[in-house]
Amino acid sequence: MSEKDLDKRLEEDEWMIRPCHVYKEEYSDCKSIKARFHQYFIFGDTIDCSQWKNDYNNCSDWVDRKDKKAAVKLIESESARRKARLDAHDNNTVWEKRKEPPSDWARPLPEWMEKEHSVSYLGIKSKELAEGKASPNDQFQNRTLCVIM
Repeated sequence: MSEKDLDKRLEEDEWMIRPCHVYKEEYSDCKSIKARFHQYFIFGDTIDCSQWKNDYNNCSDWVDRKDKKAAVKLIESESARRKARLDAHDNNTVWEKRKEPPSDWARPLPEWMEKEHSVSYLGIKSKELAEGKASPNDQFQNRTLCVIM
């Protein structure tokens, strides 16, 4: 892959790269006793966690040394993971996929649901906002947020 191709791929798909600590956490979780027990219960054997380790290493190379090849490997890994996750949806033949929403998708809610909504916390707050009695940040007005690092 040429330098120009690497730059183009990064420009299009860099959004797929997660923070490095996520890959490290996924690897640690995958290797934990609890996860191993779950894997054995679900799949009948433990799964290979090495891809999470490779992704962490590639992410570190990208962040620390701006290694574009490592970033592209990471993007390819994320793409494969995304494809595997969506395969069940894409290969589903039970449901017919819609081309557009139903014609009556914006119809009013039934009366009983409107009545329930009017006395819910969300309903009361949305009514206050609509009438100008409250602002979205009222709950944070008199609060201090303290973060200890």
